[in-house]
Amino acid sequence: MKSIVFLLMLTSLASQARAQSWVDTVAYPFASNFLNTPNGKLHYVDEGQGEVILFVHGTPTWSFLYRQYIQALSLHYRCIAVDHLGFGLSDKPRDFAGTPQAHHQNLALLIDHLGLDQFTLVVHDFGGPIGLGYAVDHPEKVKQIVLFNTWLWATKEDPEAQKIDRILHSPLGNFLYLRTNFSPTILLKQAYHNKKLLTRSVHGQYQKPFPNRHHRYGLLHLGQSLVGSSGWYDEKWKYISRIANKPCLVLWGLEDTFITPKQLQRWQSVWTHAEYHTFEAGHFVQEEKPRESLAIMEAWLEQQP
Repeated sequence: MKSIVFLLMLTSLASQARAQSWVDTVAYPFASNFLNTPNGKLHYVDEGQGEVILFVHGTPTWSFLYRQYIQALSLHYRCIAVDHLGFGLSDKPRDFAGTPQAHHQNLALLIDHLGLDQFTLVVHDFGGPIGLGYAVDHPEKVKQIVLFNTWLWATKEDPEAQKIDRILHSPLGNFLYLRTNFSPTILLKQAYHNKKLLTRSVHGQYQKPFPNRHHRYGLLHLGQSLVGSSGWYDEKWKYISRIANKPCLVLWGLEDTFITPKQLQRWQSVWTHAEYHTFEAGHFVQEEKPRESLAIMEAWLEQQP
């Protein structure tokens, strides 16, 4: 019996090693850490020492999105970046709800597990609702906020969101997401303003976490939450005043065709004292303008008390 258990353990470890063999360890030279949650293992990066910066990604990305920020900032700060369940190097359970509110709960587990307090919260895309949802629930934990293109308000009345929602809940949407890896293969590339900046090697790092349909349910479930979780977004938005006095840095791609400058205006109405910087970039400022945005972020962090 013991030999069988041992063999099963070896098989599991070998499977995990194979699953991570595709990682570009030059671009992403970080040690892996895992937190056991009720729904699977949550992967995260924990690099450097000092005040904590917590990075929260959206879809179809993972902590790889913040690799250049982590390498630079971990020289002076403790940089923590999570991979949501269903993404990156985390487990990809098919039966996990995969909604922003479910990811929000996992993020809270990680923050409690690490004992984080008075940290800088960095969010992007669906990471906005996930991370800011935590912030409005626990404003005393968050010192300051960095926003890339994101939102935290009801989406059910947005025509573009409704269009996406209809597709994702259709047989065609299920086929595209589960059978063709459509989100990281096609949508990610479309989200770039300068598509030449998406190299084959970088693109591969976003495609390879989802080798087959069994690994892609996290993509589908989160995408279906764009409108499906509209009520939850709206509920969190009602309490945005709890964090509206926090120091805030906004780094925004003006050529984003989904989260557009119109959404930026909503943030400007909330964080009137924030520092705003815009870029000729699409949805992924982190990939198209990493040096410029990182330099701004470093300077801003140094200015904070």
